[in-house]
Amino acid sequence: MIRAWWALRWVVLAALLPVAAGGASSESFAARYKAIVVEADSGKVLFSRHAGKRHYPASLTKMMTLYLVFEAVESGKLKLDRRLRVSRRAAGQTPSRIGLKPGRSIPVEDAVLAMITKSANDAATVLAEAIGGTEVNFARKMTETARRIGMKNTVFRNATGLPNRRQITTARDLAILAQRLIGDYPQYYHYFSTKSFKWGKRTYENHNKLLKTYEGVDGLKTGYIRASGFNIATSARRDGRRVIGIVLGGRTPKWRDRKMAYLLNVAFNRLEALQIVKKRETPPKPRPKPVRLKKVERKTAKIGPLAEITRVFKPIRTPVPKPRSSKLDLLRPKPPVPPTASARETGDWGIQVGAYSVYGVAFQKIQEAVEAIPSMPKSARAVVDQAFGDSRRLYRARLLGVSERLARNACRKLILKQFVCVPIPPKDGFVTIARN
Repeated sequence: MIRAWWALRWVVLAALLPVAAGGASSESFAARYKAIVVEADSGKVLFSRHAGKRHYPASLTKMMTLYLVFEAVESGKLKLDRRLRVSRRAAGQTPSRIGLKPGRSIPVEDAVLAMITKSANDAATVLAEAIGGTEVNFARKMTETARRIGMKNTVFRNATGLPNRRQITTARDLAILAQRLIGDYPQYYHYFSTKSFKWGKRTYENHNKLLKTYEGVDGLKTGYIRASGFNIATSARRDGRRVIGIVLGGRTPKWRDRKMAYLLNVAFNRLEALQIVKKRETPPKPRPKPVRLKKVERKTAKIGPLAEITRVFKPIRTPVPKPRSSKLDLLRPKPPVPPTASARETGDWGIQVGAYSVYGVAFQKIQEAVEAIPSMPKSARAVVDQAFGDSRRLYRARLLGVSERLARNACRKLILKQFVCVPIPPKDGFVTIARN
């Protein structure tokens, strides 16, 4: 009888366990969600939720792997076109991967693109072994670098982000890493905006869907393991201001992306509000008071050496011949003749759709502008040239070789499609879109 009662008790407990587990799972997901959004240039925190609590980084680990790869390329230890041998251990990494075979090789640049788009663990291990000799040594170097750049609560145990209970980080630390990636190696940041990558016979789409769905997003990384949920690190730029967002512990990829888009909107709105408040609070600069000379100084100014000389020497005037006809007095310089309608139709004008710190972003923006205006003539040509402003290099995205009318009409259409656009006259100045 007692045995039967105990058996019945265990059956009831077994039936209740799934319900309890499901409730704990939903609570843990809710508690797991962490986020932070910062201004990239200043580091100013625009949003924070449990940003200092520990979390598994998953494939956001590869951001540090890429940081060390870019460091090795800059120091000359690696070259982007160098082919790296695939070890048996690298080829045997669990998915996600691109199917590298042991004994084969892969160029450094392709391994970088495989990590950014497909989040390939086999490619990450190849790079780690090329720099550190072994992945364990490389992970030590990752942790040392994390301490050096200010990631105080992060420990790395591998280069991929595959499950390891001792590999931990925080949302704040990952925001610091994203800042350093963009600030220390801007010449390689354009890789993060790659939307697809082809290896062998397959083409891999970037896991970061915000590159296509949110205006201004131009890079960084996604990640997932079961213990961490869905993570994402995102950078977006609008009106010359860049923000960096981290979301950890998403319930689903769509939930994570929606949350990130919402937080980016919050951040940009707050930046705009802070800018307005700053302008209102800035007191006007006081006007300089006019300098009044003393009586002695005024006398000295009136009776100076030049006045003494004029007393001795009379001025010599050169006789000016009078014009033969008084009609010449009526002549005045004529104003410049405005360009005729035929001159306005020549292809000396152009448009500019922004100036960017990264060449790849400028090139992509001009391509998007061309796609948005299919009626552009074949004579128009896309140009990305360099300019310098505020002590930094910029890349101007331009479309040249069109008439004035086409340039103005194109800008009107592009502005309606949320582009930045300014017409460029032949002398490379800027004009307003509306005609006088």
